[in-house]
Amino acid sequence: MIRAASLVSYQITPPKMGGQKSIYFFLKYFSRYCDVICYTTKNNIPANNESFLIKKILNNHKLRYVNPIYFFKLKKEFKKDNITHLILEQPYYGWLAILIKKTRGVKLILHSQNIEAMRFRSTGKWWWRIMSWYEGLVHRAADLNFFITDEDMNYSLHKYGLKKENCTVITYGTERDKSPSKHEKEAAKKEICRQHGISEENFLLLFNGTLDYPPNKKGLDYILHEINPLLLQQPTFKYTIVICGSRLPSEYNNLNDHKERNILYAGFVNDIDNYFMATDIFINPVVDGGGIKTKLVEALAAGCSAVSFSNGAIGVPAAITGNKLRIVADHEVKAFADGIIQSASSVKYDIPAEFFDHFYWDKIAKKAFQQVNSLVI
Repeated sequence: MIRAASLVSYQITPPKMGGQKSIYFFLKYFSRYCDVICYTTKNNIPANNESFLIKKILNNHKLRYVNPIYFFKLKKEFKKDNITHLILEQPYYGWLAILIKKTRGVKLILHSQNIEAMRFRSTGKWWWRIMSWYEGLVHRAADLNFFITDEDMNYSLHKYGLKKENCTVITYGTERDKSPSKHEKEAAKKEICRQHGISEENFLLLFNGTLDYPPNKKGLDYILHEINPLLLQQPTFKYTIVICGSRLPSEYNNLNDHKERNILYAGFVNDIDNYFMATDIFINPVVDGGGIKTKLVEALAAGCSAVSFSNGAIGVPAAITGNKLRIVADHEVKAFADGIIQSASSVKYDIPAEFFDHFYWDKIAKKAFQQVNSLVI
């Protein structure tokens, strides 16, 4: 019988940002197939009805990543809890996971949300080469590697010298198993427009994310300085760009002074799914960062049409979106603006069942369990 441990070195509950959601919902659905205990940091705030057990044994201090005491704590906990498999979320605690594997005889699965070395490189971090060396070491030590996209897996096969039979794609997902109805979409749009004083005749365009994260900040700059000026040149196109997200950089504090330019900053919203439901077109002008853009999956699952730069659409096959996703070359802002206009002329409410076959969390978790179950103890 599988008793899986998940080692998570940062807060995932309550899940708010894409990285938190990716781990949290994976564990929520994976725990349908086997017992799961998540060993994580003390700043987690789990709900009363979590489907998996959360043990807060790691402190929140940045030195937790190099604290050798956790080896002895986890070794003791794993013995007490009869852990058979360790799922390491991200490579940071790789040294600790490898020691546990060697001393407790558990199977090690590295669940990668992106290629961290390449994410650091794209955001200008000087230590990306050190991370590349360390990340490769941890991947090679794992019995099984979960990657979030084909692109990440293929990169790691080549760069880190992994065996293909030890690698599989376990993508980000959605809790939806079908597209919302036209009525649900219209009701959500009516409510969001009422809340913000927007005309219901306007097309709602949405951009969201953690806004001081460099790839998202760059995407916001594209919207404000290049894409929106092109849209303003289309006098018959009635629209509002709604921007949601936390940690808005101070230089954008006057964002809501641009309402006459069809820009509205809604701040951080707890009910982001309502905004996805209300949105006609999700815009994703992101060209940096790694892994899959979780917000694009969520937007499509909520029935939005979407326009994305190529990098921002990695991991989302356009062929299964029913032509609701338009992908344009990175940095091509004119093509991006044209894609918005074209999407507005043919708004559809349904996304094919194939999309949910690929991205529904339960199917993703079942695939992951089958891979884990194949490992011989």
